[in-house]
Amino acid sequence: MAEIKPPVETFARIKVVGVGGSGGHGISRMIETKLKGVEFVAINTDAQDLHQNRAQEKVHIGKNLTKGLGAGMNPDVGRQAAEENREEIQEVLKGADMVFVT
Repeated sequence: MAEIKPPVETFARIKVVGVGGSGGHGISRMIETKLKGVEFVAINTDAQDLHQNRAQEKVHIGKNLTKGLGAGMNPDVGRQAAEENREEIQEVLKGADMVFVT
């Protein structure tokens, strides 16, 4: 009799990261489509927008810099906000085999 092998037990750990309002809305849309096998992470300076996101994991960056009000589409403010929370971002991405940023 042929031996039936169990299904593959380990797959690549994939994280899709939505950065800012646009990236966050993109991953919320992916979540609505019930995309499987992916972990979603939202990263934003805008506390209100981040609160409404459907991602399993969220990182509010630049709390001290922007007071939760967003970066105003200024890439320098966004960069400084990410630097402020570098360790938290690294922690949320730990263990991923692939990371897609949108």
